Amino acid sequence: MSKPRLYSGMQPSADSLQIGNYIGALMQWRDLQEAYDAYFSVVDLHSLTQPYDPAELREKTRRTAAQYIAAGIEPSKSTLYVQSHVPAHPELAWILSTITGYGEAGRMTQFKDKAQRFGADATSVGLFTYPVLMAADILLYQTDIVPVGDDQKQHVELTRDLAERFNSRFGETFKVPMPVIQRDTARIFDLQNPVAKMSKSAESEAGVLWLLDEPAKNAKKIMRAVTDSEGSVRYDRESKPGVSNLLVIYAALTGRQIPSIEDEYAGRGYGDFKKGLAEVVVNEFGPVRQRALDLLDDPAELDRVLAVNAGKAEAIANRTLADVYDKVGLLRRA
Repeated sequence: MSKPRLYSGMQPSADSLQIGNYIGALMQWRDLQEAYDAYFSVVDLHSLTQPYDPAELREKTRRTAAQYIAAGIEPSKSTLYVQSHVPAHPELAWILSTITGYGEAGRMTQFKDKAQRFGADATSVGLFTYPVLMAADILLYQTDIVPVGDDQKQHVELTRDLAERFNSRFGETFKVPMPVIQRDTARIFDLQNPVAKMSKSAESEAGVLWLLDEPAKNAKKIMRAVTDSEGSVRYDRESKPGVSNLLVIYAALTGRQIPSIEDEYAGRGYGDFKKGLAEVVVNEFGPVRQRALDLLDDPAELDRVLAVNAGKAEAIANRTLADVYDKVGLLRRA
């Protein structure tokens, strides 16, 4: 009996992934790949919707793929590839765009937020149609589940709508995927501003723990993380956002329950707690960082692995695309 299929991906938008990406995506992907026929993509085409440097984009794409593998996304277990290596992604996106309403695309929250922030002239058509490309990413592989954060759930709902609309108009073609919302521990906040989600585009480096940073640098950031004047290690998201954020990180990386960590550090103060967390982060990130750097030291081999996996992805994607082309009435090439 074949495994159900999973698809997910991340943009190569920074030189290094950060701890929120690691806890919120990579750790969960690593577990899910055991039970699912998993397709994981570095979604480089999505990165074109924001200003970028071409040479940097190529390097960031390799670095992101290396970090996927280093974190345990094994190419022997999962199909790990670069989105642009499978041309069926933008080809299906065009077909889906022809059945997407202007109004429903305009209602996507992320687009509205960015359009309001940067203005209409600085907001590209590519950003507007971003969710349609995401729908193509998912539907190409006849995906059963899509692990996403809350901020991407609306895009998966659009994907479901488009799948159902296409199936209704042209005949049964796509599986209708289900979003799987990543667990609460996926939401990691900035160390210096613990009411803002930790982000690769954060204004200050001091608030972000990068996977590829020197261990001592991350340890120092943890020791300088914002807490409060109370001095007690306990979870209270409203009144103690800084300490609560550190507890979530500690629990996620160790697999422990937060009350157990609170008990361990009861009466010991923030200094001991931060030292303990710094040790946890360094021990977790150290081997991952080293494996990623080893992979990046041999870019030809990394590219070979990605090419092999792209071939596997393309075989599935092209079957779906051929079926779509037939259903919509496009003339086959002789």
